[in-house]
Amino acid sequence: MLARSTGVDLMRGSGLDDALTGVAVVIDVSNVVTTSRKKSEKFFGTATGNLLAAGQRVGVRHHVVLSIVGVDRVNLGYYAGKRRQEALVLDGRVPATVLRSTQFYEFAAQAIAYFAPVAVVPQMLSQPIAAHEVARCLVDLALANPAGLVSDIAGPQQLRMPDMARRLLRAGGSHRVVLPLRLPGATGRAIAGGGLLPTGPGPRGRQTFDEWLASPAAQSTTRRA
Repeated sequence: MLARSTGVDLMRGSGLDDALTGVAVVIDVSNVVTTSRKKSEKFFGTATGNLLAAGQRVGVRHHVVLSIVGVDRVNLGYYAGKRRQEALVLDGRVPATVLRSTQFYEFAAQAIAYFAPVAVVPQMLSQPIAAHEVARCLVDLALANPAGLVSDIAGPQQLRMPDMARRLLRAGGSHRVVLPLRLPGATGRAIAGGGLLPTGPGPRGRQTFDEWLASPAAQSTTRRA
């Protein structure tokens, strides 16, 4: 695993050559928490560029990156950085695979984390998926030949984020009020109207949101909510 704690800094590029020497496949799930287009493009542009350059120098044969379903259809500032990342990877010299995923089930917990006693949650239609199922798909792709942009992965059900937030809160014994928020403009319409849904066939997760809520993976999440 590449991390600052192991002497690797993606933004500076330090430690990458040593860490990647002898590595055949890189799975890139690096991330930054921001809504700023400028910050997102800077992070993904710099970090991805450094990672690809180091991979080319030491002979990495396959670069796999996780992206987001709808990143090319919804004009969020954060998504601009992800589009930059995809372009660098797909146009780079290291053979690559890009997997776009819908939101993880944990996204509902992130949406309610910053407001109390009212949880303000965006009006979002999604087809969320368990993170472990995306991780398994990434590993399968990493073991296969580079394939460019592959079919989107999504969960088994279409759900609205405010409903997910309510169910998550109730599962943890909380009675906080959920206030749906419609984001303004074309971006808000796209998020609420299905811009984050897959548009074609592809791999689909099996674990439902209710099954995830009852699983050990969700217990710490529901307690924090």
